[in-house]
Amino acid sequence: MPGRRHAIRGAGLLVSVALTVLGLLLVTFLIGRVVPIDPVIAVVGDRVSADTYARVRQELGLDLPLWQQFLRYVGDVLQGDFGTSVLTSRPVLEDILRVFPATLELATAALVVGVLLGIPAGVMAAVHRGRWPDHLIRVIGLIGHSIPIFWLGLMALLVFYARLDWAPGPGRVDVFYEGLVDPVTGIITADALLAGETDVFWNALHHLVLPAGILGLYSVAYIARMTRSFMLDQLRQEYITTARVKGMSETRVIWRHALGNIAVPLTTVVALSYASLLEGSVLTETVFAWPGLGLYITNSLLSADMNAVLGGTLVVGAVFIGLNLLSDLLYRLLDPRAR
Repeated sequence: MPGRRHAIRGAGLLVSVALTVLGLLLVTFLIGRVVPIDPVIAVVGDRVSADTYARVRQELGLDLPLWQQFLRYVGDVLQGDFGTSVLTSRPVLEDILRVFPATLELATAALVVGVLLGIPAGVMAAVHRGRWPDHLIRVIGLIGHSIPIFWLGLMALLVFYARLDWAPGPGRVDVFYEGLVDPVTGIITADALLAGETDVFWNALHHLVLPAGILGLYSVAYIARMTRSFMLDQLRQEYITTARVKGMSETRVIWRHALGNIAVPLTTVVALSYASLLEGSVLTETVFAWPGLGLYITNSLLSADMNAVLGGTLVVGAVFIGLNLLSDLLYRLLDPRAR
């Protein structure tokens, strides 16, 4: 019976993921059809003959009924064919594979900031509930959610780069270091270490600090708020009172027992935060000229390159679905009650 239940749950999860992916494909397909941009003109220009226009329209399958266009679109996507970018004249998938590691590097660094600062901040806010540390952390969290990230990015560049000269400017490395490291993983800090170029590594790391710190502030706000909520619930439990009555140190009660018991839901929070950072880095990448997926989608949108925009949107959606699935699996793995 337990094996059968697990099989049913696994099948249900797969069906749910498949329906979600199908819904994502449907949404992106409809977006590509309702935007006021003619895909034929985007490919051949607006000064072609009527015969050429009709031929290209037929080649793109736009003369087919809408349901047939959708099936063709799904088939192409499942084969990794997102079309050709008008902006770069390369396959969209090739462009995405080239720029996505930069987004992955930035989001991962921002998540590290969020975890290292957000979890201790949330714990301290719960322990000192109603006192000044709690109020201070909640204000910081409110700022993290309220102030537009592009404004924070511009102010950070103005203060720390233009005025104080404490941080390097936009981009992943200084112009002097560009092209010195062959892309292996696409993550420039890792590639620099693999190539033994320590100067490039430290320069890339310095460039990463400011955008990762700005993007990480939003992760800090979310993780700290959720940690505080989980901790407040645990601190009201009887086992915490029992541990204190037995004379256990407050540090052990808080950081080992209470924090240990929220590790499972906190894992889900961190995974969802990571997904939000991967999909929400568009403005950060634009402000800091970070050559990642967000900047690629922005430039493609400004150039009416819908193949690239929809391909990037699909990748972001797929990453979000994948991380949600991973968090669900981790929850079931770490918490026996959820099995």
